Amino acid sequence: MPLRIGIMGDFNPGFHSHLATNEAIAMAADALSLDVRTTWLPTGELARAGAEELLTRYDGLWAAPGSPYQSMKGMLAGIRFARTQHWPFTGT
Repeated sequence: MPLRIGIMGDFNPGFHSHLATNEAIAMAADALSLDVRTTWLPTGELARAGAEELLTRYDGLWAAPGSPYQSMKGMLAGIRFARTQHWPFTGT
C-alpha cells in the first residue's frame, strides 16, 4: 500500500518551490524504496465543510510555500487539523 502525502497549497508550476517539493518527495521515496503518492490539496477546498474528512485520507500532510494562498483560512484550517489531531505534518 502506498504512503499517501497530502500537500496543502495551491500548485503553481511556475513556482520553483512547488516543483522542488514534488521532486524532493520523489527522491526521498526512491532512496527509501517506498511507494509514495502525493496529492496537492487546494487551499480553497480546505476551507470548506468536510475538509477534515478529506485530510484524514492522507498518511501525512505537508504545508507548501506559496503565499498569498487562494484561501489563507483554508491553509490555517489544514495546519490546525494537523497540529490538534497530532497528524504527521511538515511545512516549508
